[in-house]
Amino acid sequence: MGKEQLRIVLIGAGSAQFGYSTMGDIFQSDVLRGSKAHIVLHDINAHTMAVVAEKGQAFIDEHQLPFTLSATTSREEAFQGADFCIISIEVGHRFNLWEQDWQVPLQFGMRQVYGENGGPGGFFHSLRVIPPILDICEDVMRICPQAFVFNFSNPMSRICTTVYRKFKDIRFIGLCHEIASLSKHLPKMLDTALENIHFRAGGLNHFSVLLEAKYRDSGKDAYPVIREKATAYFEHLQHLDPPRLQSGHSNWRPNWQERGVFRTILEKYDLLPITTDSHFGEYLPWAYEVADHEGILDFYNMYKRDTMGSEPKIEMKLTERVVPIIEGIVTDSGYEEAAVNVPNKGFIADFPEFMVVEVPAIINKDGVHGISVRDLMPPGFVGLLYNQVAIHSLTAETILQGSRDIALQALLADPIVDKVGAVEKMLDHMLDLQKDYLSYIN
Repeated sequence: MGKEQLRIVLIGAGSAQFGYSTMGDIFQSDVLRGSKAHIVLHDINAHTMAVVAEKGQAFIDEHQLPFTLSATTSREEAFQGADFCIISIEVGHRFNLWEQDWQVPLQFGMRQVYGENGGPGGFFHSLRVIPPILDICEDVMRICPQAFVFNFSNPMSRICTTVYRKFKDIRFIGLCHEIASLSKHLPKMLDTALENIHFRAGGLNHFSVLLEAKYRDSGKDAYPVIREKATAYFEHLQHLDPPRLQSGHSNWRPNWQERGVFRTILEKYDLLPITTDSHFGEYLPWAYEVADHEGILDFYNMYKRDTMGSEPKIEMKLTERVVPIIEGIVTDSGYEEAAVNVPNKGFIADFPEFMVVEVPAIINKDGVHGISVRDLMPPGFVGLLYNQVAIHSLTAETILQGSRDIALQALLADPIVDKVGAVEKMLDHMLDLQKDYLSYIN
């Protein structure tokens, strides 16, 4: 990029999980070692950030790494000369608020399977987390408009869509690791090395499906084999289940765990989802009927326990895709990344440009360039995606205008919502329950 030293800013670095793992991703990179990158830790919590900074500097010193590190609560200081900004933030007590997003709509009769990204729960999550991200982006555009901004926070597609509605020229890319599940399952189903499989997926974040799979050595279409083997593969898939083990269940839980919605999409649409019920099911009104609710609860409890009880540490291993993308920009590599979240520019046919979609991309010195999947996207699945267009647009307008009336319209547009009186009561209840974060809605 023509600079002697890259400047990478980690926003939300007071979170040990994000701060430690991202520093480990950076430290393992030969490309970034060569650039002698400067890492800036930024957080509003000076105490937790200082702990992460101390551990990071100790790791650099112990391993004699060619990186420099600083930490600041000032965005003005952090963003000066930034080349890359990476956002991973939450607002308030993550799990307490998440459980409100999940459970309160259920109490008002909204049959949502989870409460993070889609449905009413995803809406309230959006109302809390998007305003501070817009504030961050406003400072980016003022201080370092040339920087690439990568977002890890959820609800991914609503965040990205709203950011682009306010800042049309920002270089903002959403990243999610859900695509990695295909890397685990496809080689087993196809009985070949991952390096021999070229695959593409597309849709919306957490609502995306495998669209194409080919053998690299022969060029043959591998999707027929996947469709033939997927049912038997997932029926016999077994893995250790810690939550059930602790409650006295047997060590192994076979078949279709957290894949009731997944199985229905496979059977009815002939498409392989890239994620499981807790995510994919948030967007579908009939998901509650077929979802593995016990599996979803098991997953949530395990995730909560591991996040709150783990002792994170810095390890020089790759955990997320942001560093390979940064490397691709720095080296002008032109490689294909499996999934990014970027504004739709004809990548999905007849879909509005303001929507941020999840598609493959080419990475080079000019940035992240989405790849069209318009000829691969089946009309039936596009129909499911279309149900989200008004919701995303109205979510953005609710936040930008601070309007309760638009908030109600956004909820009423959601296919998960089927009760008018109950949803208005639910909205007012949540606005009061989470008033510390939602007081701007009136």
